[in-house]
Amino acid sequence: MRYLVQAILLSGLLAAHLPSAAVAASEPSPDGAAARAAAPPNLGVVGIGVKDLAASAAFYAEVLGLQELRRYELGYIEEIVMRHPDAEGASIVLMHWPGDASRRYEGNDVKLVFYVDDPAAVLERIRARGGKIDREATPIEALNGRVVGMGRDPDNYVIEVIAR
Repeated sequence: MRYLVQAILLSGLLAAHLPSAAVAASEPSPDGAAARAAAPPNLGVVGIGVKDLAASAAFYAEVLGLQELRRYELGYIEEIVMRHPDAEGASIVLMHWPGDASRRYEGNDVKLVFYVDDPAAVLERIRARGGKIDREATPIEALNGRVVGMGRDPDNYVIEVIAR
């Protein structure tokens, strides 16, 4: 049941960014047989609204080493999909609605968590760009002493960095 709920919630977002073969693999086979070895859903993309697409792309490239995978310009929305070139897992989509003054981009209670080698170094890169630091990189007892820090991106989203 849990996987069904996750699949329903993620289907719209994932379908927009998955290759057609991946979407087709989740559909029943032509002979009507159910997929015997279906993989559980996983989060593929997280999208956040940003007020300055170029500034946000530069932030994620320079602070976290993400690279642009693709860019969409659909008239009503512009998006940049980014991910670290050596990482597996979710990508981030920076979304901007040009000409829509009603959009609010200020954080919207979103936190993006990145596993990094050196949380303190990432926070220093955020600080060097004039970003806010919410929590210096220090060990957290509840996480078995793993080092965790928190800063903010240009749109005030929380960037949490956790030592691998």
